[in-house]
Amino acid sequence: MFGFSRKPDPRDISPERLKAMLDAGEAIVVDVREPHEYEAAHIPGALNLPLSRFDPSALPAPAGRRLVLSCASGGRSARALAACDAARAAVDGHLASGIGAWAASGLPIARGA
Repeated sequence: MFGFSRKPDPRDISPERLKAMLDAGEAIVVDVREPHEYEAAHIPGALNLPLSRFDPSALPAPAGRRLVLSCASGGRSARALAACDAARAAVDGHLASGIGAWAASGLPIARGA
């Protein structure tokens, strides 16, 4: 009624868009959940850099690809994105609603380290 809803961030990436980016070789996914969460389920090919010890300088070199952060539901990846902004690290966005949305979309899940 009063327009207080959150405006979408252009760096919010949908599961379907991220899947297309990965299929085209255009993205690197960095999962910021803790190792036990990552091992339980993650996006195939994702790297694990937990938020508890996250350092933007440890991000991989994108080599012409886009860096996309992910977590369980989008909160931790948004915090990591803010840390990257503060450190002036080039990150292109994060998976909106996290791996929960990825799995709900029926996209592939990897397990183990």
